[in-house]
Amino acid sequence: MRIKILFIILLSITVNKIYAQEVEGNINIHTFADNREYGKSGRYPQTIFGLRFSPEIGLLLDSTHRIRVGFNALHEFGSPKFTNKIDPVVYYEFLKQNWNFYMGVFPRHNLLSDYPRAVLTDTLNYYRPNVEGMLVKYENENWRQTIFIDWTSRQTATDRENFIFGFSGRYKKGIFFVSHYAMMLHNAGPAIEIPGDHIEDNGAIAVKIGLDLSDKTFLDSLTLNTGGLMSFERTRSVGDWQTPKGVLLEMHAEYHRFGIINSFYSGEGHNLNFGDQFYTAKKYNRTDLIWRPIIYKNIEGKLALSFHFVDGVVDSQQAFGLRYNIGGSKSLRKKND
Repeated sequence: MRIKILFIILLSITVNKIYAQEVEGNINIHTFADNREYGKSGRYPQTIFGLRFSPEIGLLLDSTHRIRVGFNALHEFGSPKFTNKIDPVVYYEFLKQNWNFYMGVFPRHNLLSDYPRAVLTDTLNYYRPNVEGMLVKYENENWRQTIFIDWTSRQTATDRENFIFGFSGRYKKGIFFVSHYAMMLHNAGPAIEIPGDHIEDNGAIAVKIGLDLSDKTFLDSLTLNTGGLMSFERTRSVGDWQTPKGVLLEMHAEYHRFGIINSFYSGEGHNLNFGDQFYTAKKYNRTDLIWRPIIYKNIEGKLALSFHFVDGVVDSQQAFGLRYNIGGSKSLRKKND
């Protein structure tokens, strides 16, 4: 009898806690067309054309704790398969004051999407949309700092052990800002050793100092920055660290729905596994002409015409992306509460 009473009490407490929570839902659709005409410079030309569909559902336990479950499915246009790949989305989020913590498999977009392409290529947005690991972010009026680890391959008898860890941050005071971005790929071997194989480390760091003149001109946004890029690469027990370096210069201006971004690099060539392939060159300039034809509630569109000046030739790129995101929540509280 006492056990039954105890069970009823525990059940009542559990039900009351569930009713104090909110059910949340979110649907994200990312459609993209990215035509990369990279043949003149000998880079990898390709057309990336498809969509990603990612629904999520979960509980907002209170103002601090959240749990989400879902998936992210890729369909590449022209493929006979219904989906080319399905990635799970399962994560816990902690949000309190200036702190934000994620653990599990969670979307990369808006968390790590500000990394320079030289350090983390934007191709990851198409083929690796999730981070599998942990991320901590602290942000206030002037500071922002993010630290993450992304486990990219679990070790088996034949599969290698890979993971990326990194950190980024920004400090802004008035029109002045300084930002930094760093990552390192740890590439270890499989459980069954391969003769002559060695652990590899491959990473980079970029530091920028600039001016945000958005409030000083008639433009919607205007930023200028300069800085440095250094990469780190070694094969353990084989060679010493290789640390090529170079200078970065950037300008970003936008007015209404039109914008221009110019990125210039000069220095030594880099060999980054997850970095943009154009930074293997000693001198490289990229110019992006941007138009945002759709910015309406939960819909965002972006067309970019890009020109890559490298190795004495000009490669081109045309990319259009459309994101649609809708979400909502419903309280589980009893109506008479």
